[in-house]
Amino acid sequence: MPTTPFAGPAPAQRLERAATALTAHGFTVEILDDAAAARTRIKDLIPEGAGVFTGASETLRLSGIDEDINNSGRYDAIKPRVLAMDRVTGADDIRRLLASPDFIVSSVAAVTETGSLVVASGSGSQLPGCAGGAARAIWIVGAQKVVPDLSTALRRVEDHCLPLESARTQEAYGWPSAINRLLILNAEPRPGRGTVLLLREAIGY
Repeated sequence: MPTTPFAGPAPAQRLERAATALTAHGFTVEILDDAAAARTRIKDLIPEGAGVFTGASETLRLSGIDEDINNSGRYDAIKPRVLAMDRVTGADDIRRLLASPDFIVSSVAAVTETGSLVVASGSGSQLPGCAGGAARAIWIVGAQKVVPDLSTALRRVEDHCLPLESARTQEAYGWPSAINRLLILNAEPRPGRGTVLLLREAIGY
């Protein structure tokens, strides 16, 4: 797939602008060198034994963070529990587990220099936790996801993220993805709840 304007990492000054705006909107922001640094930082931010749900994310998969959380035994990992449950008889329990974990760890489709996070989803399973259901939320965000404003962020979702995610789901499951649900976080009203680990490198979509 050809390189698009949305694939290259934003320069330092744009990362700083996004970080400053997010901080002004109540998010805690750390600018880290790369995904390896985020992988280490996660272990400091989440105590052992905490209930953690990982949203579907190529950033988490490629960085190894998904593996660390769901298979290390360090946490009460929610995704493996949900996958082992009956989707019909356990539907209510699954819904509650996904909606209100101690921590949700995920990524976003875009972050704006004006201080907003944009999360797109086909199923919506990670959106309740991101929106406020989780006690704490941590988003790991590659530098290529920084865009000037909200209109550009929505264009990034449609023009860049969706084709890549559709190609992945088509290969993995036999059907394309869709932007069925879209969450825009313009501020974090609960101090200390939302942390953005903004990376200097590009990773994920």
